[in-house]
Amino acid sequence: MMISEELLRRGLITPGHLGEAVRLHETEGVRLDRALIRLGFVSERCVLELLGEQLSLAVVDLSDVTIDAGTLRTVPSKLVFRKKIVPLSRHNGTLQVVTSDAYDLYAFDEIGLLTGLNIEPVLAPRDEIDKIIKTHYGVGGDTVDEMVGGGDLDAISTVEDTEDLLEMAEEASVIKLVNEIILEAIKERASDIHIEPYEHELSIRYRIDGVLQEATVPPQIHRFQAAIISRIKILADMNIAEKRLPQDGRIKFQVGNGQVDVRTSVIPMLFGEGVVMRLLDKSSVLYTLPELGMDELTFERFERLLRRPHGIILVTGPTGSGKTTTLYAALNAIVGSDKKILTVEDPVEYHLEGINQIPVSHKIGLTFERGLRAILRHDPDVVMVGEIRDLETAQAATQAALTGHLVFSTLHTNDTASAPTRLIDMGVEPFLVASTVIGALAQRLVRKICPECAVEYTPDRHQLSSDFTLEEGQKLRRGEGCRACRATGYHGRLGIFELMAMDEAVAEQIMIRAPVHELIRTARQSGLRLLREDGWTKVREGSTTPEEVLRCTAG
Repeated sequence: MMISEELLRRGLITPGHLGEAVRLHETEGVRLDRALIRLGFVSERCVLELLGEQLSLAVVDLSDVTIDAGTLRTVPSKLVFRKKIVPLSRHNGTLQVVTSDAYDLYAFDEIGLLTGLNIEPVLAPRDEIDKIIKTHYGVGGDTVDEMVGGGDLDAISTVEDTEDLLEMAEEASVIKLVNEIILEAIKERASDIHIEPYEHELSIRYRIDGVLQEATVPPQIHRFQAAIISRIKILADMNIAEKRLPQDGRIKFQVGNGQVDVRTSVIPMLFGEGVVMRLLDKSSVLYTLPELGMDELTFERFERLLRRPHGIILVTGPTGSGKTTTLYAALNAIVGSDKKILTVEDPVEYHLEGINQIPVSHKIGLTFERGLRAILRHDPDVVMVGEIRDLETAQAATQAALTGHLVFSTLHTNDTASAPTRLIDMGVEPFLVASTVIGALAQRLVRKICPECAVEYTPDRHQLSSDFTLEEGQKLRRGEGCRACRATGYHGRLGIFELMAMDEAVAEQIMIRAPVHELIRTARQSGLRLLREDGWTKVREGSTTPEEVLRCTAG
């Protein structure tokens, strides 16, 4: 019995589903079972389990499979890439191979002839096999294998001639390899790609959930270093002949229905040019503040600040702590036809509907300060300045707040109490800071426990931080590590927050230039909850781990 008929008999698909699959089969030649999977009517694992029943083949879970290096060498890599078949184990003259296509009998015959072994096929979904191939043969392994085999791009890392490099960078195989590196980063939810040249290797690392992780790449990729970097420079509209000076550029990719912006920086290093690519997924920016991890009480207090007619709201934290995302969420919460909102950003990372955004351009002298002064003549209600970096911008923001505007901006400080102090250090008068700053929000991003491998455990109280209170017998959660989280135990991130709203007591401390610890003490009497305390709350809720909170917050 055909698989499609068996699926229909068991009620796993409808006649309508089968009709659509038949149309796809007739128009594009897609096999019926593949058509049903492609159209999303049935999962691939479900189809494979039925196939396994009919053909007496086992369906395996590849999530915890460890493959011996010797077993991998029994099958040529070209065959692995071409047929998507991976050798799993070898025992008593039998080689177990995994495939997603049980009907490809020629592949089994070919492996049998090459190895002289009996072949035992087993089944697994195609995406799981792809992950195994990437793990053991590297991202873009098939492309690199093809390039090495072809010999047309051999040892091009030594090529200096610009015309030769341009020609090589336009080779189909190089284009495919660069696309695979970027697509893999997007699939892994990476925020950055780091391409770093060393004397005998080219390292590629992805920053996932704020932590750099090595990407598995074939060792031969080092030979194609110059072509890869030249291809990236062409995509980012940079000068490929210039290898002595840093360059910046931007690439736009259409991935599925979404668009990904890639901010690219190239810097000359000892063994070639290093590249960092920041991935900005436009489809995943618009969060609400509770979605970012802001608890109900902090959200209510922050919302009250957002409803104020004028004043400065500062979001503080180190680079990569999600300040811009929080500002966008705040602006999105107040956008409406009754308000004119203007922003000055460097660069504009995401387009927000209903908000007028201006990119900073240092080449033509359009700085934060100049942009802010210009947009005040456009009758705004709310203004966002990407960052207060100098006295001029700080003074312009203060003036905007004094003249009846609500101003949002960011500062690179470690906590909320340091924000007004930083403005005073820049040269803004304390009385102006006290009368214009209405609130400061400090934040960090901590990794969330992976839901796929989360387990409960009883912590050793002696290993916990002294400021972390826990009820007797209370359990915590942690991730054990699985394929879904790349064996880290974490998947995704959420914010921990510290909100200091300006009141009379805090303003008085600012006026007398009180040190940061005095400001904190005064603010705590008004209800300030520190970053670390918000982190401990999220640990008790089971969202993150004590180690993450300690990693992201100061001692």
